[in-house]
Amino acid sequence: MSDHKLEFDPRNFTFKKAGVRTWRLIKKMLLVVLASLTATVLIYGIVALFHSTKEEKTLYRENKMYEKMFPTLNPKEKLLEDVIAGLQYKDNEIYEQVFHSNAPNVDPISTLDFLYASDTIPDYKLESYTREKSQMLMEHSRDVDAAFDRIFASISDTAFVLPPMTMPVKDISYPQIGASTGRKMSPFLKAYVYHNGMDIIVLRGTDVYATGDGVVSDCGNSRSDGHYVVISHEGGFTTRFNHLEQVDVKDGQKVTAGQKIGTVGMSGKSSSPHLHYEVRRNEQVEDPVNFLFATVDPTEYANFLYMATNTLQSMD
Repeated sequence: MSDHKLEFDPRNFTFKKAGVRTWRLIKKMLLVVLASLTATVLIYGIVALFHSTKEEKTLYRENKMYEKMFPTLNPKEKLLEDVIAGLQYKDNEIYEQVFHSNAPNVDPISTLDFLYASDTIPDYKLESYTREKSQMLMEHSRDVDAAFDRIFASISDTAFVLPPMTMPVKDISYPQIGASTGRKMSPFLKAYVYHNGMDIIVLRGTDVYATGDGVVSDCGNSRSDGHYVVISHEGGFTTRFNHLEQVDVKDGQKVTAGQKIGTVGMSGKSSSPHLHYEVRRNEQVEDPVNFLFATVDPTEYANFLYMATNTLQSMD
């Protein structure tokens, strides 16, 4: 008996060999492909369950390492927070001493979310941040305007007196700035004592100049200050120059800013040649470095401030 299938042809009323239908072939091929994919997935799952690749083993070891490291990260994070808080405190102190204002605030949205997802910040946060930033800028602007108003008012005031603001010696740089006012170590007492002026380290014989117009109210010689000159200026200001080698002015003499009044020495109690320069207003001690910013550029003045503040030992 033949295995070939026959089919009836209604047009000729005869039987003929059945042909292969396309859709049946496609169906069989799809079944074969589906069965192959299923078998592949099953085999891969079984192999992956019992066998790890090199990359998977590496990731597994790293995860284990991170699990051991994680408990130690919390104390380190706390330590970093304390360090940052300390730095912020010191930063604020520096701004208070130098600029007489608080250090700038950190942006309120400068967080990790802001860094890693800056395109997903809700609108209300952006609005709040912008509003706060605008208010802060407006306040700063008002402060600046008020400061300029005070400056213009002072300049226009006929009673305004410019304090002594020129350098007592010429052509010096910040390494020559020594200790300024405050508690400093005395080279003779080996203890902290109050230092009334600022030490300027220059060669013996260097010319010393008046830092403003005025009248010599006192000059002489003392055991501690050596040869000295005191000049009285308008507005209640006085300047004092100690440890001079030579004095070129006398009591009652009028002097002008930039006029030579003597030379640097190491008379009196002085550990080495230098000029001890003081500024007072109505007998109150002022820090001389605060009166030198008008004669040097901003970078050099910042270095002056640093040296004057951080030098802890005086030279007299």
